[in-house]
Amino acid sequence: MLRAAVLSQERIADQIYSMWLSAEPIARVARPGQFVSVYSNDTGRLLPRPISICETDKGRGALRLVYRIAGRGTAEFAGRRAGETLELLGPLGNGFPPERCPEGKTAFLIGGGIGLPPMAELSKQIRGKVQVIAGYRDELFLTEELAANGKLFLSAESEALVASYTRDHGQGSITHGNVLDCIRENQLQADVIYACGPTPMLRAVKAFALEHNIECWLSLEERMACGIGACLACVCESTEIDTHSQVKNKRICKEGPVFAAEEIVL
Repeated sequence: MLRAAVLSQERIADQIYSMWLSAEPIARVARPGQFVSVYSNDTGRLLPRPISICETDKGRGALRLVYRIAGRGTAEFAGRRAGETLELLGPLGNGFPPERCPEGKTAFLIGGGIGLPPMAELSKQIRGKVQVIAGYRDELFLTEELAANGKLFLSAESEALVASYTRDHGQGSITHGNVLDCIRENQLQADVIYACGPTPMLRAVKAFALEHNIECWLSLEERMACGIGACLACVCESTEIDTHSQVKNKRICKEGPVFAAEEIVL
């Protein structure tokens, strides 16, 4: 457990906040796709909130969390100011393998909504060509960070967002639809896929990867309790039988949140 000082906090979209924390022991070893459990200072809220790691700055020993207010716990975190502290446990879980896309290969980094933050750090660590396909509902965020280390392609469900972005940036800059519509519209290709977002999106991405014979890694979003694999509150169905328990389950907080697409049933 680490008591981390808040370095900065800002609202970057409606109900979405970006927080930098001084957390050198975590920042030094964290892999893209891992998460931290953040504990409330309110003793009435015992369970931590799992938040994916957006970026690390090893030089400063700093950690960036980008999260959405989803309840009282995350609302409390959004109220923290520079100099205040939060208790963290991490890094936790199984992260993305950036080494699966070395020089000479091309990757899709697909994020939907609050599944976008892990792609910022992942894009820094991939040595191959990076294409980020970012899916939004009605408001953009993290676009500069996602475009910093690769080519960024945008999709949005909101007609109003598409219209306003097209008006400001020119036709063809954003796709009206989902992330797969964006890939097809821009005729994009890749050797490996990394994706994080809501389950319907991941299910569609898995099917797309299977259809096109593309290696695929998925980060699952799930409510968690302990965050360390002890309580079995966040299991998903696996395609493999565990030799110890004899069940087809995997713990998202422990064996995941990142899985090879063929390991899990969506």
